[in-house]
Amino acid sequence: CGEEIVPVIGVVRNLSKKRDVAIPLTNDIDSVLEREDIDVFVELMGGVEEPFRVVSKILERKKAVVTANKALLAYHRYALQNLAQNTPFGFEASVAGGIPIIRALREGLSANHILSINGILNGTSNYILTSMMSKGSNFADELKKAQELGYAEADPTFDVGGFDAAHKLLILASIAYGVHGNPEDILIEGIEGITPEDIFFANDFEYVIKLLAIAKKTSDKVELRVHPALVPKDKMIAKTDGVTNAVSVVGDAVGETMFYGPGAGGPATASSVISDLIDIARDGKSPMLGYKAPFEINALGLLDPNEIRTKYYFRLRVEDKVGVLAKITNLMSENNLSIDSLLQKPKDES
Repeated sequence: CGEEIVPVIGVVRNLSKKRDVAIPLTNDIDSVLEREDIDVFVELMGGVEEPFRVVSKILERKKAVVTANKALLAYHRYALQNLAQNTPFGFEASVAGGIPIIRALREGLSANHILSINGILNGTSNYILTSMMSKGSNFADELKKAQELGYAEADPTFDVGGFDAAHKLLILASIAYGVHGNPEDILIEGIEGITPEDIFFANDFEYVIKLLAIAKKTSDKVELRVHPALVPKDKMIAKTDGVTNAVSVVGDAVGETMFYGPGAGGPATASSVISDLIDIARDGKSPMLGYKAPFEINALGLLDPNEIRTKYYFRLRVEDKVGVLAKITNLMSENNLSIDSLLQKPKDES
């Protein structure tokens, strides 16, 4: 593939833990960073600030980096872009596991102005919602099942709260639009509040509920949001079930393209990490975010979440008496809300 890839050494936190590897291990990361016989460093530490310190030091020495760390990139991507300059920096594994979505945006779709990106970027949340839809079960039960299967962490907040998907969305939006900002600047809502009643009504309206990560170009800004959304059942992304990920990208020339596949897990992530290693071994020197620093893209600002306008679904449990519906419609009218459709169910059906 260009050059032979030879693993040299691994850095681990706990040297006493047994590992089936054929390379020497150490827990002294700084000594490894100074070695001249290493050309590429693979960062799989997790976290933000310590990986940033380590990766910055590597790039300052003009050594190539491959990372799967989405949080690192969500907070420090432009600082790393400035440090990388002409140094190879691979991060395909940071978004959607084994799906080559970053390479597609940087290279395959580079002739397009990207109009929108919509994706299911968190397998844990998608598994839980898929199970709730198929069984009519509640969130707590399906979360427990996901934890038993190893799909969810003991503290699942990062996944089910939408934060994991938000980090990944920021990375994609940076490539597509050059947006700055941190995850805190994005509208984020998780799936913890989804109930069997929501599933029931979504099904009645011929929708499924998915946790979507959405990037949409407006006239001069970019709208970024992560939240549960009603998706028509006939849409391809609605058929993405379990821990699978899917990303829809709409370009002005190509139209809609869909990327679908395993979004997490050891083999899927390893596929993308090794793909980046092979690209570097082939002397691939594509700029980190698809354009060189100082930036050669017209960077767009983030739209204030309070300015986002979209359709909403309301579920109300009210007293069964004359005039209740009129009061609801009047209240919405007073707040400049238009009702697109309405479904009433007797209490015993909802």
